[in-house]
Amino acid sequence: MSSPASANMFTGFTRLCKGLVVVLLSGYIAVQIFPSVITYVALIPARTIPFGWNLITAGYIEQTVHGILSSTIGLLFIGKLLEPIWGSRDFLKFIFIVNFLTSVCVFITAISLYYVTMQENYLYMPLSGFSGVLSGLLVGVKQIIPDQEISPLKIKAKWLPSIMLLLAIIASFFILEPATYLPILIFGTYIGWVYLRYFQRKQETGFKGDPSDEFAFSTFFPELIRPVIDPVASMFDRMLCGRSESSNDARGYTVGSAPLPGSDPIEATRRRERGARALEERLATERLTGAGGKSKTDEPERDATDNV
Repeated sequence: MSSPASANMFTGFTRLCKGLVVVLLSGYIAVQIFPSVITYVALIPARTIPFGWNLITAGYIEQTVHGILSSTIGLLFIGKLLEPIWGSRDFLKFIFIVNFLTSVCVFITAISLYYVTMQENYLYMPLSGFSGVLSGLLVGVKQIIPDQEISPLKIKAKWLPSIMLLLAIIASFFILEPATYLPILIFGTYIGWVYLRYFQRKQETGFKGDPSDEFAFSTFFPELIRPVIDPVASMFDRMLCGRSESSNDARGYTVGSAPLPGSDPIEATRRRERGARALEERLATERLTGAGGKSKTDEPERDATDNV
C-alpha cells in the first residue's frame, strides 16, 4: 500500500499542464492511427515552405512511446513547480516561444546540413517532439531553485540541463539518426536560457531578464572551463544583445551609472528565494496532508481498541 506522501507526489498538477498533456496524447494517437498525418504536422524541412504551420505543430507531436511518456511526465512535474511561480500566462508564453524558435533553428540547421553534405535525408526527415520545450523548462528549474537537491539523484537542480545535454550527446554516438532529437534539445536549452536571461518580464517590477552571475551562460559548464567560456559569452552578449558582462561589479542594466530597479542580481536572487520558498511550502503542505490522512486512518483503530 503506497504512503500518503508518495500519493501526494502525483497530485496537484495544474490545469494548464493537464490540458497540454491532452494535446500531446491526442497528437500521438492521431499519428499512430493515421500515419500520413505526420507529413502535415511534423517538421519536414523540404515541405515547410508550403506547410509553414509545422513550425508550431511539430513540437506537440510525439512519434514514439518513450517520447510521449517522457514529455507528459516531465511537463506535469516541471509545470507543477514553475507555473505557480511564473503564472499560467507566462508559462504558456514560454512554451510557445521556445517551441516555435526551436523549430525555426532546427529548420535552418537542417537546410544548412543539406547544402554542406548534399544528403537529402536532412530535407525529408520528419522532426517533432516536445523535448525542446522540456529542455527549456529545465533551464527554468535551474533558474528558480539552482541549489535544490533532486532527492533520488542527489544532484543539484542547476546541473539538470547540462547533464541532460551531456547524456544526449553521448547517446548520439550510438543512435543511427541523432539529428532527429539532438538539435531540438540543444536549441530548446539555449533559447530557453536566452528568453529567461534577457526577455522574461518580471511581474513585480515590469523589467526584463535575469542578469545575475548565477544564471550566466558559463554556469552550464564545469567551473574549470568557465574562464574560457566567459569571454566568448560576453562577446556574443555585447554583439547580439548590447549588454556587457565584462565586470562583476557592473552586472545588470543601467542608465548612465545607475542600475534600473528590479534588474540587478539582488532581484534575481530574491526571485530564486521565492521559488525555493514556494517549493518548500508545497512539500510541507504535502507532508501535512499525508500526516493528516494517516491520523484519520489511525482514529478508527484507536476507537476499536478502546471499545475492546
